[in-house]
Amino acid sequence: MADFLMPSLGADMEFGTLLEWRVEPGDAVNRGDIVAVVDTSKAEIEVEIFENGVIDELRVPEGTRVPVGTVLATLRTGADDGPAPPGAPAMTVATTPDAPTGTVATAPSPKPAAMPPPPPPPPPVTLPQFASEEHRLRVSPVARRAAEQLGVDLTAVAGSGPDGAITKGDVERAAAAIARTIAPAAAAAGPAPTAAQAPPPTPPPAAPEERAGAMRLAIGALMARSKREIPHYYLQTQIDMSSALAWLEEENLRRSVSDRLLPAALLLSAVAGAVAATPAMNGFWVDGAFHPADGVHLGVAISLRGGGLIAPALHDADHKSLDELMAGLRDLVMRARTGRLRGSEMSDPTITVTNLGERGVDLVHGVIYPPQVALVGFGGIGERPWAADGMIGARPVVIATLAADHRASDGLAGSRFLTLIDHRLRKPEEL
Repeated sequence: MADFLMPSLGADMEFGTLLEWRVEPGDAVNRGDIVAVVDTSKAEIEVEIFENGVIDELRVPEGTRVPVGTVLATLRTGADDGPAPPGAPAMTVATTPDAPTGTVATAPSPKPAAMPPPPPPPPPVTLPQFASEEHRLRVSPVARRAAEQLGVDLTAVAGSGPDGAITKGDVERAAAAIARTIAPAAAAAGPAPTAAQAPPPTPPPAAPEERAGAMRLAIGALMARSKREIPHYYLQTQIDMSSALAWLEEENLRRSVSDRLLPAALLLSAVAGAVAATPAMNGFWVDGAFHPADGVHLGVAISLRGGGLIAPALHDADHKSLDELMAGLRDLVMRARTGRLRGSEMSDPTITVTNLGERGVDLVHGVIYPPQVALVGFGGIGERPWAADGMIGARPVVIATLAADHRASDGLAGSRFLTLIDHRLRKPEEL
């Protein structure tokens, strides 16, 4: 038996709302099948399953908001019931990380073929994951880390989440309450109160009903954490786009209007190739160490019509042609704006690319999306003075910037990375 958990679809996600089940008990599923739709603070995400098997029980009803890591459903795998029934798909057991958070869902190893099938499992327990014991604290992973950083005793914090779960906001309010009690007069009277002595925090205000408001709060909280915890360094360079745009114009003359390439495809291809050659920019900072990614999955920043920003992944971008990148970009934009992104697209990005050129911006210095370690920004392509071969003239130029984590790389690696992007854009026929 394996558990299907509420996934972490971003570093800022503490809770998710199960909007829709796409399966029922008894349905056979294969790795990669869409089984549910989850609402985060940013978007409605289609969630895949990472095991082959048969749905045993749906633990959480539609419309329920639960913390990340809650058991949403249980799955019977090939190890649970012996030989598969006629017509059922072959069952395999997988151990799958919830990238990039490191959460692992495991299932028992299958028995050798010569052994008799195990006895039927006992009836499943239907209690939610966080409601098994009265004394057990219900704490989201983000809230637990915040408590450790702020020195807050979790046993003295009142939770405002589902079933009394403690959120990061509850911890921060408890820490603020402690700080308010520490006054000069109290210092003269004796030692400062501890978290256990602090008055209970006041109930939090109601969450914004509009998705744009909730998304703005989530983005603001994550970016504040990023600037507070990540030692950013910034680099920038100007790239002559004459060769790239000339090649693009000639290439598009041979194509139909629907198949034409945009400059964005060239920029993404150049970044993907540079990332593949600079592993220090491609991965995650987790548990005090850098973990290189096993693929180049570009997180593409997309603005939403109702406001806000989302950055789903273009998988294996370094192995895609310009046509595949262009098609993938159009597909991501369309599905991001219609609420049809997949969970893997939200949890897989290994580096983020933001392009504000169409908004009339010359230069963008981004903030790293943790636990990633780098972000590339592009401004608009515009004519600027350019000196070459002893002559000064006007050329189409784009300013490329890099925000990188000094724990994972340094300025030398960053400068090489930007230089690679420059060199690749000067030879567009090789992209």
